[in-house]
Amino acid sequence: MPVSQLPPPKFWGILEYKPQWSLTPLGWVILLSIITLIMIVIATSIQPFLRVSRPIQADVMVLEGWVNDAVIKGAVAEFKAKNYQLMITTGTPISRGQQFSSYKTLAELAAATAIAWGLDPQSVVAVPTPVVKIDRTAASAIAVKQWLSQSELGVKAINLYSYDVHTRRSWFIFQQVLEPEIKVGAIAHPSRDYDVKQWWKSSAGAKSVILETIGYCYARLIWRNQLEIDLKTEKT
Repeated sequence: MPVSQLPPPKFWGILEYKPQWSLTPLGWVILLSIITLIMIVIATSIQPFLRVSRPIQADVMVLEGWVNDAVIKGAVAEFKAKNYQLMITTGTPISRGQQFSSYKTLAELAAATAIAWGLDPQSVVAVPTPVVKIDRTAASAIAVKQWLSQSELGVKAINLYSYDVHTRRSWFIFQQVLEPEIKVGAIAHPSRDYDVKQWWKSSAGAKSVILETIGYCYARLIWRNQLEIDLKTEKT
């Protein structure tokens, strides 16, 4: 349509008419097919992506203390099989039932559980995470870094042992805090709570994958090691 034939602007010049291209029925079919294909690819690949296992050569294993007993048992088996020299457990203060337990933090409880599963007490050390409202994984990583720097062990590499789809986010955060001084590998303990190939068919799988996807995106796009800066500021 020639410009001279276009309707004049209306509503005091706020609106104007412009001809435009739009999708045909065939175009909509192709677009929806592409979107569906992308969704299928994401659904089938996101769970293995989050449940990453990239172990490296290391003598030290760091175990996230919030995990359940089955995961700790798996960590102990991995520790013995690969001849690690030291296991570091992390974890925040226990939020309930402290008066009934001699363990005040998840780090201490995880260490005791690992010993109960057959680990030498001399090979385990609990490194509690300070009380924080957000970024608990980052606070754990910082606590481990500070402990290692004060230990004079000369550790150059660790493997982080975590649970299922939480592993990718924890691995990324530990890398940001510890590297390049200390290399970080990752080992994911598999989940038995849902079918990993069809995670969207169970509430446990859907909840885990969706929440950890959001958490990982937050860590990648928003979190920038700000917690370490805040802790350094508080100490000065």
